[in-house]
Amino acid sequence: MIQTERALKKLFKIDAQLAPYKSDLAIHIDRYNLALSDLTKDRTLVDVGNDYKYFGFQKTANGYVFREWLPNADKVWIYGDFNGWDKISHPLEKKDNGVWEIVFDGKDSLRHGQHVKLIVEKDGLSFERLPAYIRRTDFDENSKTLCGQIWMGEKFKWTDKEWYKKQKPQTPFIYEAHIGMAQEYEGIGSYREFADKNLDWIAQSGYNVVQLMAVQEHPYYASFGYQVTNFFAPSHRYGTPEDLKYLINKAHSLGLSVLLDVVHSHACPNVGEGLNLQDGTADQYFLAGERGWHAAWGTKCFDYGKRAVLRFLLSNLKYWQDEFHFDGFRFDGVTSMLYENHGLGVAFTDYSQYYSLNTNVNAKVYLMLANELVHKVNKNAITIAEDMSGMPGACLSLSSAGMGFDYRLAMGVPDTWIKLIKEVRAEEWDVYKLWYELTCGRVNEKTIGYCESHDQAMVGDKTIIFRLADAEMYTGMNKDYHTPTMDYAIDMHKVIRFLTLSLSRDGYLNFMGNEFGHPEWIDFPREGNGWSYKYARRQWSLVNNGLLKYEWLYNFDRDMIAFVRYNELLTKKANCIWIDGQKKIIIFERGEFLFVFNLHPSRSQESVFVNCGGTGAGGYKVIFSSDERKYGGQDRADEEYLYYAKEEEYGYGFNLYVPCRTALVLKKEIK
Repeated sequence: MIQTERALKKLFKIDAQLAPYKSDLAIHIDRYNLALSDLTKDRTLVDVGNDYKYFGFQKTANGYVFREWLPNADKVWIYGDFNGWDKISHPLEKKDNGVWEIVFDGKDSLRHGQHVKLIVEKDGLSFERLPAYIRRTDFDENSKTLCGQIWMGEKFKWTDKEWYKKQKPQTPFIYEAHIGMAQEYEGIGSYREFADKNLDWIAQSGYNVVQLMAVQEHPYYASFGYQVTNFFAPSHRYGTPEDLKYLINKAHSLGLSVLLDVVHSHACPNVGEGLNLQDGTADQYFLAGERGWHAAWGTKCFDYGKRAVLRFLLSNLKYWQDEFHFDGFRFDGVTSMLYENHGLGVAFTDYSQYYSLNTNVNAKVYLMLANELVHKVNKNAITIAEDMSGMPGACLSLSSAGMGFDYRLAMGVPDTWIKLIKEVRAEEWDVYKLWYELTCGRVNEKTIGYCESHDQAMVGDKTIIFRLADAEMYTGMNKDYHTPTMDYAIDMHKVIRFLTLSLSRDGYLNFMGNEFGHPEWIDFPREGNGWSYKYARRQWSLVNNGLLKYEWLYNFDRDMIAFVRYNELLTKKANCIWIDGQKKIIIFERGEFLFVFNLHPSRSQESVFVNCGGTGAGGYKVIFSSDERKYGGQDRADEEYLYYAKEEEYGYGFNLYVPCRTALVLKKEIK
């Protein structure tokens, strides 16, 4: 339980601007305490997460038992391969609290791999459904829909026992990835291919966390996994549950944590495959009426105020941790969850917008419970909120009246970059505002920085490299091709990524392929493109071609990650030294290093005074430069020259030549 007054006192000490909203915050805490008390009357919160061990198919001493929560159903049957698809030979018996049950006696009554469905009758009408806790689905060619599959494979032999004794990464460097489009051929990649072909790449590129998208089962591939039907089933497209376990086990052996991009913000509206109208009523899992329909996404909205729904979602989190050893979750669509209007059309420029009748308190309570459960199951788990609104306290502990997330995504940063590139001439960029956007954040709340994710790579948008190079992307990637546009694109791709990383507060994220400027957008097979897989893949061979600039971009990304990780830079505070709005110069110190950026598209600066800040007098060298030839640069920064800091009008410092479109890092070599 949260001690309300004590928690609020801690919160107001962190952010005094929240004090006027004390009554709202107190209500949120009281609602959390009530929900926790209700859920844990006769069990712990961790035990609440064990519903997946009760519902669905469970092995018994003599056979199996199957249970499903269908509170409003009149009759229920189960049928499938095991009974020759006889729809009425195996009725379920209604138990307490809307639970239906059937016992299968005899070890051979059900077999691994058999296909199953439910028949649910409500008000004289009957319809097919899939079990809500089904752990494996398969595509039924006859009905062109998903079908449930009994999955009781051999127990997987994990070899990652030592992994859980380690602490979570102090600084997460996250590689966001999609299993199906991770391979180069025009088709759908598999869990095992990703494990054997991609994990080494990720580890060697310097990332220490893999964030997997589109794992929870979804019937429409082009939804990118964000319209889930079967929350406990790993997507059948990529292989078996054991194949996913193989992937995670191997990732752990390489020192990589694995996060699931979990979708609890909404659900696919499909009837028969997912949870919609599961027992014949619209509000079994979802909000009633218009509140239960997300008009912008065309999906269903969960009723987080229902005890059974909370148990279903909490159990889902524990299931992925227990059964698949996921190290945590990136929670999708948190903004949509937290507000009745899903945050649409709200700029969140005033604290009052967080605390009003628009706030979905039940959703906030669920997220508090979810974070508590996840960290009780694994104290080293990582949870990340995808929240554009910036809800105060999202990444504070529950005891400080927070929501318990470890990190939130700095979602304003990619928007800032895209807006600058798209709408403002580079000569007119406001570098003061840019500094603010890259460094702002709530006190004591950790953020993950990034300049682009999968969102910017989708059809209808453009990646940074595409916005910079435009049409020349198709003709200008040979190493011997140089035009002002292409040179600018290559240079600024590096500078943008390095500035974002070096000013990120607590972690960094990259979407697969963006590290080397992947040339194509993402367009999944659909009717509009002739069901083509041409743009739903990653062309890794471009990096190793030897003739193309992708190699330069990849080498730079790998080395900048290595530099920041080795020096643990994101654990140290970034202090601004100088910003010149006209020259587009940004200078700051972080740890023992001085960072100098020239974002001007064409003007190199012959003599920029670099104040040594807290590092003081001495001799300095350039130790890292985006302008090195191995990164496609011109070697305009002298890495051998020793710059002696002398006392000037503005303190100790030295004059430095800073080429246009470059990032330089200096370190004191002589005291």
